[in-house]
Formats: sequence, structure tokens, C-alpha cells
Amino acid sequence: MPAHSNTTIEPAPADDPRSRRRRLEPDERRAQILTCAIDMFGERPYAAVSTAELAQRAGVARGLINHYFGNKRDLYLAVVRRMVTLPRPEVLGAPAGTTLRERIDASVEWLLDTIGEHGTTWVKVTGLEGIGDDPEVQRILDEADSAAADRVVQMMGLSDSLHSEQLRALVRCYGGLVKAAGREWIVRGSLDRAQTHALLADTLTTLITQSFPKVNGTN
Repeated sequence: MPAHSNTTIEPAPADDPRSRRRRLEPDERRAQILTCAIDMFGERPYAAVSTAELAQRAGVARGLINHYFGNKRDLYLAVVRRMVTLPRPEVLGAPAGTTLRERIDASVEWLLDTIGEHGTTWVKVTGLEGIGDDPEVQRILDEADSAAADRVVQMMGLSDSLHSEQLRALVRCYGGLVKAAGREWIVRGSLDRAQTHALLADTLTTLITQSFPKVNGTN
């Protein structure tokens, strides 16, 4: 009969990558990889991001990155989509019956929440500073700009306007200011959040109350 061994096998520490790999469900593991990718693409240029280092930071096997996302470009496209994902309408905080300015303030708040949540990654992605001139990235950003314009027009209660498409075009132009203001706030630090909010809210108010009536032919 073999002698009993006194050696005991200790469980991996809670912060050990092996422990994280074992207990995470697939959706959680994918989300963890994506979160780490968002951080890394915000910290350094696209070419300087290594999937091997990303796997190490996320506490996963490198093959799982390919399993969940494909290659590095596909992972970057997932980051881009995450950056421009809009919140659900019910969380925007501007119920029906509020004033125009309250709806505008709510719209600007969710814009700034999105920018603030992802910081430099949002600025780089929306400014096409990451992977460079990539048609798929541009397509995603164009679709996001249109979706954001639709959401703003909806929140303003102007979706049924006869010239709503022209208003959406104006809001898409306004999106360029949002990106520039995000850079001033997040990267340069020349504006704080309150100042950025005032700039964007005042401009959107002017666009809705002054610019749009001229396009609409009512002024």
C-alpha cells in the first residue's frame, strides 16, 4: 500500500489568472477581454498593442482572444462598436413633457457619460487615430453618427417633422463639435466637464431653435 503523502494542494489565489479563467462564464470572459482591449487601445497606438500582452492582462489564454474576436483588427472593431454604442432610451433621463432645454441637457449628459466612461479610447477611436484609414471603421462610425442623430432628433420630439432628414444632417454636423469638445476635455484638459456641457448644450439649443427653423422654412 502506498504511503499517504502529507502534501496538500492549495487553491490558486483569487487574483491568479488560472482562477479567473476557471470561474468566468464565456460572456464574462469575453467582456473581460474587451474591457482590457479598450484600456490598452486607449493607452497606446494600435500597432503597439500585443494580443499576447492583452491575454496576460486579461488573465486568459491567448487562444481565447482569437476564439471570441478573431484577429487583432476584429478585436479593434469590437472596441469601436463598444465606443459608439448608445444607451437605451429609457436611461437617458428626459421623460416626455419636459422642456426643450431639459431634453437637450439630458442628451448632452449621455454624450458626456459615454465620452467620460472610455476617455482617451473614445477620442482616438472616433477621431480615426487607431487603425488608420480603415473602411470598416469608417462605416461603423458613420452608422453611429446617424444613430446618434436619430436619437437626438427623437429626444427633441422632432422625429415627425417634415424636414426631419435635414435636421438629422445638422445634428450629424454637430457631432463633429462633440468629438472636438471631447478632445479638449479628455486629452487637452482645456475644458472641464461642466464647461464642455455648457458648450454642447448651448450649441444644440441654437441649432434646434435658430438653425433648424431656417432649414425648415419657418423662419
